[in-house]
Amino acid sequence: MGEVPEKVVRSEAEWRAQLTPEQYRILREKDTERPFTGALTQNHETGNYHCAGCGALLFMSGAKFDSGCGWPSFMIPAESKAVEEHEDTTFGMRRVEVTCAKCGGHLGHVFRMGRGLRGCATASTRGR
Repeated sequence: MGEVPEKVVRSEAEWRAQLTPEQYRILREKDTERPFTGALTQNHETGNYHCAGCGALLFMSGAKFDSGCGWPSFMIPAESKAVEEHEDTTFGMRRVEVTCAKCGGHLGHVFRMGRGLRGCATASTRGR
């Protein structure tokens, strides 16, 4: 079990200066990219996935799988405390939002499935 990461706190102006407009829209405004358009959706390289906002390690490539949802999907985070889950009832739905535990950036949503959790991440992650 990993330690609770130290929180990253920045002003909205600092986030806007650091992130691309798309990353800001997704990480800070909880938006999403269109399915099947993200650079990491078809990435099958071995490596790690880090938060585009703070660089925190979020997922390992061995936990990535093709869920068919159009976004990178992961079965488990790199460490148990790397991400946080929150109830999301926007748009008349009941879902579980996943955020980076270190900076609070929106990563996507998880859905309970037969194989466990299906997590769909967005441009808020970057491969390394």
